[in-house]
Amino acid sequence: MTSTMFGAHSTTADVLTGIHLTGRTALVTGGYSGLGLATTRAFTQAGARVVVPARRPDAARRALADVAGVEVDQLDLADLASVHAFAERFLRDHPALDILIAGAGVMACPETRVGPGWEAHFAINHLGHYALVNLLWPALTTAGAARVVSVASGRDPAWRIRWDDVQFARGYDKWEAYTQSKLANILFARHLAMLGATHGVRAFSVNPGWILTPLQRHLAVEEMVAAGWMDAEGTPAPGLFKTVEQGAATQVWAATSPHLDAKGGAYCVDCRTTDGSPTDSGEAARLWALSADLTGLDLVG
Repeated sequence: MTSTMFGAHSTTADVLTGIHLTGRTALVTGGYSGLGLATTRAFTQAGARVVVPARRPDAARRALADVAGVEVDQLDLADLASVHAFAERFLRDHPALDILIAGAGVMACPETRVGPGWEAHFAINHLGHYALVNLLWPALTTAGAARVVSVASGRDPAWRIRWDDVQFARGYDKWEAYTQSKLANILFARHLAMLGATHGVRAFSVNPGWILTPLQRHLAVEEMVAAGWMDAEGTPAPGLFKTVEQGAATQVWAATSPHLDAKGGAYCVDCRTTDGSPTDSGEAARLWALSADLTGLDLVG
């Protein structure tokens, strides 16, 4: 485990103390809401230029109206044509990309099909980001020491990739679909770190912890009460949730900490890397091959 002075209650401001990002370019998917907004604010305050791709650019511009140093552009992670178009515009205007935070996502949504019939969690949380990283690979390698951070969730050993039914064609379960996509985030970062090592690109996955954000928009209050997240009046359970600045701290730390200069592929929790790996390298390679087949993209390496 990487030992640092930070922990579960550290904030984005804490982990960026003494770190200057002037002249750096960062991209934060989901960067105008919840943890993404806190991450965007933190990076700009440290001097970075931040690109926020958004499915709803007007909403993103309103949310970021008071944040200097931000560029908003159109991107729908559920639509590969949109990912291609965004990447083409980005590469035209930004020769190098120092930090990419893959944070946009959905959680426990009703069964939804996007693109060629893909299940929405897998498509948005994983495949869209897989395609984005592949298409932006020239900018990441040009940076010389880029970092990609995949925002996952708490890792449960029971999580699995449904290799025989990744798209949930045979029976949909919103939590299994969500956790499959979060495991995919972890596996993706691990294999990307292996492929990117010789190019100076480090990749990490992070568990931000428990935070109340718009990510819970598909959950009824009654469901969150039954899970023990809050009481019937909507008051969060004491001590369960972090603030957004605390929740975003681990991804900001993974993107910037000098302690991670020689590392890659780690799963990070509370501003620390965990002992060992919570994933299997064979499964990571298998997911990469499947993702390449589904998206038609395998440009990393």
